[in-house]
Amino acid sequence: MNMALLDKPRIRQSFAAASATYDQAAALQRRSAIDLMREAEQEGIRGTVLDLGCGTGNLAELLLAARHKPDAVIALDIAASMLEAARCKLNRKDGLQPALHYVCADAERLPFADDSLDGIYSNLALQWCDRLEHVLADLKRMLKPGSPLLFSTFGPKTLQELKSAWAEIDELPHVNAFHGEEELMRFLQAAGFSACRIRQTLHMPRYASVVELMRELKQIGAHNVHLARPKNLTGKAKMQAMYRAYERHRSEGTIPATFEILIVSARA
Repeated sequence: MNMALLDKPRIRQSFAAASATYDQAAALQRRSAIDLMREAEQEGIRGTVLDLGCGTGNLAELLLAARHKPDAVIALDIAASMLEAARCKLNRKDGLQPALHYVCADAERLPFADDSLDGIYSNLALQWCDRLEHVLADLKRMLKPGSPLLFSTFGPKTLQELKSAWAEIDELPHVNAFHGEEELMRFLQAAGFSACRIRQTLHMPRYASVVELMRELKQIGAHNVHLARPKNLTGKAKMQAMYRAYERHRSEGTIPATFEILIVSARA
């Protein structure tokens, strides 16, 4: 799949703006973090680990409270305000023993040395990387041999109802595109990872209206970040036409939205 180039400044701005509203709207992200953590516990957590794209700290909080705790957790995010939200949340927790460090950096320009990390974990963040294959190669470089990489990411079925509704209006990319299982496996193998596994889950929350869905996406910072997206405000007539197209999915008083989550595990 040819992924359109992503607008990195818009990604940073979107998540910075969403830092105050993220937690109240991010039920799916919290559920995904819990699922990811179950896999992490099975794989084994030790040493110094990285929470890549930590957001408000949901996964970092679980890593700090793990049954077999790491020695240190590095919480990293591209948006400084997200890191501050994570700091406020995690500093209120008592009895969290591992050392905790905060780093503001881009996942595509990570400041870590070769063979320096005992594990990398990431919850619904790597889909915002422009060249994921390069990012995975860099993560392999930073991991000690045999150490785990475990991340969740959105799959291509995500928001398929919204994509379908927009496709009836025009041919512009109104919804972000995401890598599928075959591409992810190819990227992992090219980067030199072994024991690669991908597990898919589908979530279909329901909403009272398309406006409610769009509001939630805004609250978690999940804007359209393709460089080829429409640059001007979408006109009212187009928006209303899209709403009508989406309404065809309504049943029993609500509309669905599909979120495909891929949980990926591998060894360096």
